[in-house]
Amino acid sequence: MLRRKPGETWSEISAIGIGAMSFSDFYGPTDTQESHKILKAAMELGIDHIDSANVYGMGLSEKRIGSFLKLLSKQDKDFFKIATKGGIDGTPGAPKRCNNDPEYLTTELDNSLKRLGVDNIDLYYIHRRDPEWPIEVVVETLIKFKAAGKINQFGFSEISPTSLQKAANLHPVGAVQSEYSLGTRYPELGLIQKTAKLKTALVAFSPVGRSLLTDNPHSEQKVKSLSFLEDNPRFQEPNLSANIKATEGFRNLARDLGVSAAGLALAWLLEQGPHIIPIPGTRSVDRLKEMVKGVNLKLSPSDLIAISDCLPLGWAHGDRYSLKQWDGPEKYC
Repeated sequence: MLRRKPGETWSEISAIGIGAMSFSDFYGPTDTQESHKILKAAMELGIDHIDSANVYGMGLSEKRIGSFLKLLSKQDKDFFKIATKGGIDGTPGAPKRCNNDPEYLTTELDNSLKRLGVDNIDLYYIHRRDPEWPIEVVVETLIKFKAAGKINQFGFSEISPTSLQKAANLHPVGAVQSEYSLGTRYPELGLIQKTAKLKTALVAFSPVGRSLLTDNPHSEQKVKSLSFLEDNPRFQEPNLSANIKATEGFRNLARDLGVSAAGLALAWLLEQGPHIIPIPGTRSVDRLKEMVKGVNLKLSPSDLIAISDCLPLGWAHGDRYSLKQWDGPEKYC
């Protein structure tokens, strides 16, 4: 497995991680046994970065990771570099969706550690920024978590380059997590550049476009069974059909290169900067193995041109989020 040191505060990790939202039934039903199979396969493949959050299944993803860790020897438990997040309040009837109150974050981190069955995690993210709390105050809270030995480093999800700079003025920021793929190029408008300058990792979630950049994009029938995608503009008709048609050439190119479309999507991302770590999610060991083949694919300049010809900037039909889903991410362009 290709390995990287994506930022100043990092040790070397695998070039891709596992996005563990897929352990929580978010993209379709799964169970603890299947999640354990994926984690076992990840170890065998050399993938040591696992990314979760307190709201993935309201703790279910973390519990499934924790139950797997319990089965491991002490030596093997240290294999994984675990990241999780707090800052979105998924409690029914919560007064607001994003909460960066220090007391709330402390409680949520402690609950995450308990579900994971560990005393310390490698990386803790603020999942979404709460505008009621200045980022400088939030950083002070995170520094306290680090001083207490609960976390090794911290980061933010879906923040702007200017917010990142404010945070970094107080303490090195380990990572910024943002949606980034051949279908969502927003980070290229300042975030990739800022993270590289600050020696901060850019962790790319949804790197295969929530299935559009795979060999089997979700059908309209499948989308109707997934509440998030059903409300997402790119997966509503006529956009869905247009996006599947637009990505056909990319799938053909991947076959010509001997990899899956998802594997080629990851290979492209890894070419965009040495500090980028994609975190694809999957409910299938076979799909995971297919994606890893892409990690080991070295793209030539002509390959990159061919990919750009297939999927030029702006090819996607529909916004990446609905108005409701835009609650939390910081817009900066």
